[in-house]
Amino acid sequence: MDLSYTAEQEAFRAEVRAFLAEKLPEQLSEKVRLGKRLTKADMEQWHAILNARGWLAPNWPAAYGGAEWDAVQRQIFEEEASLAHAPRVVPFGLTMLAPVLLAFGTERQKRHYLPRILSGEDWWCQGYSEPGAGSDLASLKTRAVRDGDHYVVNGQKTWTTLGQHANWIFCLVRTNRDCKPQEGISFLLIDMAAPGVTVRPITLIDGAAEVNEVFFDNVRVPVDNLVGEENKGWTYAKYLLTHERTNIAGVGFSNAALATLKQVAATTMSGGRPLAQNPQFAARVAQVEIDLMAMRTTNLRMVSAAAQGQAPGPESSMLKIKGTQIRQELTSLLRRAAGPDALPFWPDDLDGPDTDMHARPEHAPAAAPGYFNMRKLSIFGGSNEIQRGIITKSILDL
Repeated sequence: MDLSYTAEQEAFRAEVRAFLAEKLPEQLSEKVRLGKRLTKADMEQWHAILNARGWLAPNWPAAYGGAEWDAVQRQIFEEEASLAHAPRVVPFGLTMLAPVLLAFGTERQKRHYLPRILSGEDWWCQGYSEPGAGSDLASLKTRAVRDGDHYVVNGQKTWTTLGQHANWIFCLVRTNRDCKPQEGISFLLIDMAAPGVTVRPITLIDGAAEVNEVFFDNVRVPVDNLVGEENKGWTYAKYLLTHERTNIAGVGFSNAALATLKQVAATTMSGGRPLAQNPQFAARVAQVEIDLMAMRTTNLRMVSAAAQGQAPGPESSMLKIKGTQIRQELTSLLRRAAGPDALPFWPDDLDGPDTDMHARPEHAPAAAPGYFNMRKLSIFGGSNEIQRGIITKSILDL
């Protein structure tokens, strides 16, 4: 099954391809294609290139510097950028905080923070999870106590992705303990350079320090940095999470990974014939491709609804579950295709040339770390078990 596009939409696709061919730096594309680690400078370079073209914020209103694309344009760009091996745009400011500010922030907050997200002057990270509050986010304990024109914040956040690069963090904090847990949470914007903020990296199984712990020790935050109303942060948090879960689905990334997998399977020999001709392997590839085609259509419906001003609903939980399953299966199949060549793994391989004594297929060094790293997808953003509960309650009314 494929989607039909109008002549105008195909013209837009051609425009996107031409832009990528001209403006996507080859060294960035090659790093993404081979699964190498991107530096902060790499991510900032692509951010700046998209911003210069006016394509950095496809879902923002034009009045705030957005491209204001419709659902099909957004899907076309995501598909083409992924197939060209463009870096992922860091989502925390652009596709997570920005929709919250646009929906619930003051005009001052929009005019101040949104341009700085586009320019790259502010790099945002997310302060949701805590050591005792992950998928059960309502049990968070980081406190913010009002003191005149400031809140005094104490507590800890964890699994803060790319927090080592951030200069701002949007944070859920408890401002009222004498009520239901969900009713005493507020949404604060906190300067990471404020006295009392400490960041400590966490090294993951693939050797990368991608996530962090963030500690708050009597951090003073201006009341003007409160988004929306005090104690209404749970509403804003849920709104943000629906956008995050839709982003985690990663349709474009899965399309590119599937194309790579098919190429590898066609050229890798197993039992005297291409791996693609192995019935069991071929059946798994076919199933994940069918799942991806169905998810692509569902994603388009959701993006279309969002473009019409509708907040993503429980369908985002469906996308999150299926999207993470698909991405995990693709990394599993690529690791199997690499076979014994996936076994030797040195983290330095992801920062530079393959350090193995014998030449390995170019996809092999990233096969094992990619597989390990993608295990996190079904946990963060609200575990898949939590998403099934949301679907059961919201859609099935059980």
